[in-house]
Formats: sequence, C-alpha cells, structure tokens
Amino acid sequence: QVQLVESGGGLVQPGGSLRLSCAASGIIFRFYNMGWYRQARGNQREAVATITWTDTTNYADSVKGRFTISRDNAKNTVVLEMNNLQPEDTAVYFCNADHRSYATNYWGKGTLVTVSS
Repeated sequence: QVQLVESGGGLVQPGGSLRLSCAASGIIFRFYNMGWYRQARGNQREAVATITWTDTTNYADSVKGRFTISRDNAKNTVVLEMNNLQPEDTAVYFCNADHRSYATNYWGKGTLVTVSS
C-alpha cells in the first residue's frame, strides 16, 4: 500500500521558517520524481518545488531563493526547507510522487502552513 505522509506544518510569523517532511512507503522511492505542491484558499494547486530521481531541482519563481527541496533515498524522505515565509505562502502543502515510465502518481493528504502576525 502506497502512503505519503507530510509533517511539519503550522503557524509562523512573517519572516519565520518551517521544515516540511514527507515520508514515503510502498514505492521504490529512489526511482520516483518527488515534489511539493500547494493550494491556497480559492486558488488552483501549484508546483512549489520538485526534485527528480536524478536530483535535478526546480522551483517556482515565487519561492526561489527562499525554499530548498532535498531528498534522502536511504530514508525514503523528501524535505522542503522554507525560509523568510510571507503571508502569501499560506496554503495546504502536498507531497507528490511521480513515476512517468510506469504512469503512476501519488499524493499525500497535505499539511497546513499559516503565515500570520
């Protein structure tokens, strides 16, 4: 059974930092592209940061320079480090696993990040 479990969300003040983690099980993790997506109230889900199975990273322009995505294949974990958080970063953040060759795609249930003073 495939599971993606996010953790680390919460309430922070503008300028603060959070570290989101996603623990994957039920997949051969090292062969999957991984990513973090977010959905704010009334908005569509958007890609925040992705990291391929070969460790190529990509970031949304709105977070570049502030967020860092990384993966630990030994622990089946992908992490999103978020710095200098702003109110517009408020959203539910979702973990994604994608294997294009096998046409498989999985999502976590999400973790809420709220940036407010």
